[in-house]
Amino acid sequence: MEVEGSEKQSSYSWLACCNKCLPFCSSSSSSGVPPPSPDGELSGKHGDVAYSSKPARRKPGGWKAMPFVLGNETFERLATIGLLANFMVFLLTVFHMEQASAANLHYIWSGVGNFAPLLGAFVSDAYIGRFWTIGFSSFASLLGMVTLTLVAWIPQLRPPPCTPHQLQIHQCEGPTSSQLGILILALGFLSIGTGGIRPCSLPFGVDQFDPTTDEGRKGINSFFNWYYTTFTVVLIFALTVMVYIQDNISWVWGFGIPTLFMLGSIVLFFFGTRLYVYVKPEGSVFSGIAQALVASYKKRRLTLPADDEERVFYDPPLAGTTVTKLPLTYQLRFLNKAAMIMDGEVKPDGSRSNPWTLCSIQQIEEVKCLLKIVPIWASGIICFTSMAQQGTFTISQALKMDRHLGPNFQIPSGSLMVISMITVGLWLPFYDRVFVPNLRKVTKLDSGITLLQRIGIGIVFSISSMVVAGLVEKMRRDSAISHGRQDGIAPISVMWLAPQLILMGFAEAFNIIGQIEFYYKEFPENMRSVANSLFSVTMAGASYLSTVLVTVLHGVTGRHGRPDWLTNDINEGRVDYFYYIIAGMGVLNLGYFLIVSQRYHYKGSTVEVIKEEKTLVDVELNAIKQ
Repeated sequence: MEVEGSEKQSSYSWLACCNKCLPFCSSSSSSGVPPPSPDGELSGKHGDVAYSSKPARRKPGGWKAMPFVLGNETFERLATIGLLANFMVFLLTVFHMEQASAANLHYIWSGVGNFAPLLGAFVSDAYIGRFWTIGFSSFASLLGMVTLTLVAWIPQLRPPPCTPHQLQIHQCEGPTSSQLGILILALGFLSIGTGGIRPCSLPFGVDQFDPTTDEGRKGINSFFNWYYTTFTVVLIFALTVMVYIQDNISWVWGFGIPTLFMLGSIVLFFFGTRLYVYVKPEGSVFSGIAQALVASYKKRRLTLPADDEERVFYDPPLAGTTVTKLPLTYQLRFLNKAAMIMDGEVKPDGSRSNPWTLCSIQQIEEVKCLLKIVPIWASGIICFTSMAQQGTFTISQALKMDRHLGPNFQIPSGSLMVISMITVGLWLPFYDRVFVPNLRKVTKLDSGITLLQRIGIGIVFSISSMVVAGLVEKMRRDSAISHGRQDGIAPISVMWLAPQLILMGFAEAFNIIGQIEFYYKEFPENMRSVANSLFSVTMAGASYLSTVLVTVLHGVTGRHGRPDWLTNDINEGRVDYFYYIIAGMGVLNLGYFLIVSQRYHYKGSTVEVIKEEKTLVDVELNAIKQ
C-alpha cells in the first residue's frame, strides 16, 4: 500500500479556496472560466456546458433556515431508527413471525432503505432538486408511519394476541397475507422517505450558506457539527426512550409519537420555504459515468497511440464547480478510447457532437476512480454483514436472557445497541487525541495509519466480534437447556452480550469511519455524492447477503428430525454456528482485502496538476499586484 502525502490535501485546499474566493484567478488556468463582467456576472459556454452565474441571492438563508432543515432530518431519523432498533421484537412478539422469516424481512427492508438514497440522489441531482425531493419524501415517510401506527392500533391489521400456552409451545397464529401486505406497504413508504431525505438533507443545509464568505464557511462548519450532534442525540433517544415506550407502554404510542414528530417536521419544513436558498439540479454524475462506459465500448476496436499523445484526446477546460483536473493515467487504458477524437466528433466551438461517443479525459478518469475503489468497497459487504446481526439475532439472544437491571427495571432488548454507540463515542476522542499522536511518531504519517490499514483493522474486529458472539451464544444456550425453565430464558445476565457489542463498536469506529474518509478523499470532489451512496449500498449489500445466508441455512440445516440452526426457538437452534460461519467468511474476506489493498494506489497523481494550477494563479496574482 502506498502512503498518501499531506501535501496533496494542503495544495487542494489552497486551490479550492482560490477558486471560490477569487473567480478571476481561473481566467488563464485550466478551469477556463473567463473573468467576470463589470456587473459581477459570469456567463458564457464551455464545451457542452452553458453557464450563467449571476451572483446568488444568499439572503435570508443561513442560520435562519436551519431549524427547518435540521428539524426535518432529525424527526425522520427518529421515526425510522426508532422503528429499526426494535423492529425485530415487533415482528417476533406482535406479528408472531418465525425467527428466520422475521430476520429476512428485517434484512430486506434495511437493504432497500440503504439502497434507496442512491436513487434519491439521482432524482434530485438530475430532475427535481433537493427541496422537492425532501418534500415528497417526507410525505412518504409520514404515510409509512401512519400505516404502522394503524397496524399497531387496529386489531384486524395484525395477528391475534398469543396466550402463554401457545407461546410456550410455539403455536402462535402468524400474520395473514393481507396483514403482511399492509406491513410491507408501510415499510415501502418509509424506504421512499429515507431514499429522498437522507441524501439531500445535508447538501440542502450546506446550500443555505455562501462558501465565498468567511461567515458562510464558518456557518458550514458549524452546520456539520450540529448535524452530527443532532444525529447522535436522535440515536440515543430512539434506542432508549422510544424502545422503552414500545416495550413497556404501548406499540401504538411507540409508533404514534414518531408519527406526530414526522407531521411536525413537514409543517416546519414548508414553513421555511421563503427562507431557503434553492439550487437548481445540474445533472447527475451517473450520466457522465454511463457516457464514458458506452463510448469506450463503441470505440473498443480502436487502437490507442503508442505514446498516448494528449492531442488525440478530448480535454476541454473544466466547467461548473469542479476544482481538480485529473490527468490522463495508464490504468484501465481501455477507457482512454472513449476520449479519442474521431472525425466530426468536435464542433468548431469545441463542444462535442455526441456525448455518447466522445468523452473528456476528466470523465474517464472519474470512472477509473470508481472502478479502482470497487474492489475495496466489496470487502465492506461481509464486514457489514457482521454488524447487521446486532439488529436481529443479537436481539433474539437478549430476549432469552435475564434483562433485569436491579429489581424493578428490565433493559429493553432493542436498547442494547447503545453499547456499541458508547464504545464508538469513548474511543474516537481517545483515538484522535492520544492514539494517533503517539502512532504518528512511529509511522511518520499525519493520520497515524493509512486509511486502508484502518479499514483492515475494522475487519479484524468484526471477525473477533462474531467469534465472541458464537461463544456467548453457546454458553447462553447451554444454560437455558440445563435449567429447563418453561419460558426458555437462561438465568444469565444480558450484559454477557456486551463483549461482542463492544468489539463491534471498535469495528464500526475503524471500518465505517475509515470507509467514509477513504471514499471522501479518493473520489473527485464532484463525485462525493457517489461516495456517500457507495457507503449506503455497502450496507444494503450486507443486508441482502444476510438474507441469503439465513434462507440457505434455514433450508439445508436441521435434517434427520432435528430443528434447523435458525429455528423459531433459539434454544433448539444453533445460532452460534451461524455466527461462526460469518466469522469464517470474514477471515476469507480479510485475505481478499489484503490482496486488493496491496495493489491499490492512493490518488496522488493530481498533486502535480494542482501545483501547476497554483503556479499559474500565483503568476496571475503577481501580475495583478504589479
